Amino acid sequence: MTILVTGGTKGIGLAIARRFAKPGVDVFLNYLADDAAAERARAEIDALGGRCHLVRGDVGTPAGASALVEAVAARTNRLDQLVHCAVKVIPQPLLEIDPTALTQAINLNGTALVYLVQAARPLFARGSTVFFLSSRGSRTPLPSYAAVGAAKSLAESLVRYLALELAPLGVRANCVAPGAVDTEALRQVYGERTGEMMRQSAAANPSGRNVTDDDYCSLVEYLASPSAAMIQGQVVFVTGGSYLAA
Repeated sequence: MTILVTGGTKGIGLAIARRFAKPGVDVFLNYLADDAAAERARAEIDALGGRCHLVRGDVGTPAGASALVEAVAARTNRLDQLVHCAVKVIPQPLLEIDPTALTQAINLNGTALVYLVQAARPLFARGSTVFFLSSRGSRTPLPSYAAVGAAKSLAESLVRYLALELAPLGVRANCVAPGAVDTEALRQVYGERTGEMMRQSAAANPSGRNVTDDDYCSLVEYLASPSAAMIQGQVVFVTGGSYLAA
């Protein structure tokens, strides 16, 4: 089996990669800049028995997405799971964001999913699955989150259109949207308030706690399995009951 995770050397992307890392599995982790974190991620995947391949590059452009998939194709002729977790955070109000930076964020956080799927199509086989990691901010406006939230809303729509075109090929596309997870991206938005926000989130959750890595990784694992063959084009929230209106 082969899995490719963009933004896969940290946070949610790395947690998903760990879930699939087993002997005989090729795990491709894409990242942009942090080589030290990438090497730590490689060590984790290798310790679990997976064959880890690090691919540095910006997938926010068609050329970058194609280069990433070419690196995968150089080692395998099949891609079973494509997981798009890479994200660019601009923690500013929408009225103040530099338009060029906003465009870059929308490309990486939203439309890059299409670039990746187009490039990876020759590697897909029946049963392959495409995942996009979304969030509450795709449906509910949050302060200083527009560059991420609006792009994720776009990607959710793109997933529905991709699902329509991929389904005849036996390939699935779905979104998974975890509740609050303490990641580097979240800390870019909330800064020093992150810890307090996480405590408040847990206290307000009907299930009495925040989401853990196992919660959303178990969902991804199920959706990648043959048991989920008829789940297509969906956005599945993993929140424990928070913001049910989303």
